[in-house]
Amino acid sequence: MSGGAEPPLRAPASARRTSIRPTHPAPPQYAGPVFTPEGPTLRELAVQALSSVERGYDLLAPKFDHTPFRTPDRILDATAETLRGLGSPDGTAAAPFEAGLDVCCGTGAGIGVLRALCRRTVVGVDFSAGMLALAGERSSGERSSGERSGGERSGGEAAGAPVPEYVRADARSLPFVGAFDLAVTFGALGHFLPSERAAVFRGVHRALRPGGIFAFPIAAPPHPRSALYWTLAGFDAVMRVRNALWRPPFVMYYRTCALRDVRADLLAAGFAVELVPVRGAARRADGSPGWGLVAARKR
Repeated sequence: MSGGAEPPLRAPASARRTSIRPTHPAPPQYAGPVFTPEGPTLRELAVQALSSVERGYDLLAPKFDHTPFRTPDRILDATAETLRGLGSPDGTAAAPFEAGLDVCCGTGAGIGVLRALCRRTVVGVDFSAGMLALAGERSSGERSSGERSGGERSGGEAAGAPVPEYVRADARSLPFVGAFDLAVTFGALGHFLPSERAAVFRGVHRALRPGGIFAFPIAAPPHPRSALYWTLAGFDAVMRVRNALWRPPFVMYYRTCALRDVRADLLAAGFAVELVPVRGAARRADGSPGWGLVAARKR
């Protein structure tokens, strides 16, 4: 899949690409990290959970990559492989897309997927200045390392892969029109209420060129008798109580993105939708795939 002219990436002043700096001070340090030695402490997670989504992620940004909330590399790599097959069915194009957008890019874990697949332009958008600052620092570091070593970077990124640009904007009102032929998002849909999801999908549809693909991994629902099912149900219940009693709300739910509902919202936004099998996807106890890739093509 290829485009013609350079994609129009001009955004309004409120969403202008810029050198992002965190708007909040780094969180104080406390003993007892929760997930890894470099991860956040329980107190830091509590402070984040009692903040807004934006401020919470500004606070978590320095340690986000040391939490299980970051999309694992195995999922990113499998997604890249699957999208390469969709963009170049005959397998002849290593980078079959012209321009890519990572919606809710966070610290930039998914940016490497786009750099491996896109020839010209890669853009990450998020509304957390702290997360964008970390993403920008990582891109600068990887670029310097690549210039010194040459060759191919990890994740299949060629040495000449596009330099990422970052835009601070709300995913519910994306500032792009017809600029991309690929958009991805990883682990972000649970940060939108079901009533907000339509605006996100309409914005992505508007940002894509005709025939462009919007893709994201989606997990198979856990069995009601599994521990995971009740863990996720319990987490969502706690978040609903928290949001009923505390302001500002922190929207983060795990069980609000059933495939049937997501598919319906994508169809309403103007996409043709398919669930694409992913080679090497983890298997559930019954042998079925643990996750697949939603590929929504702009009609």
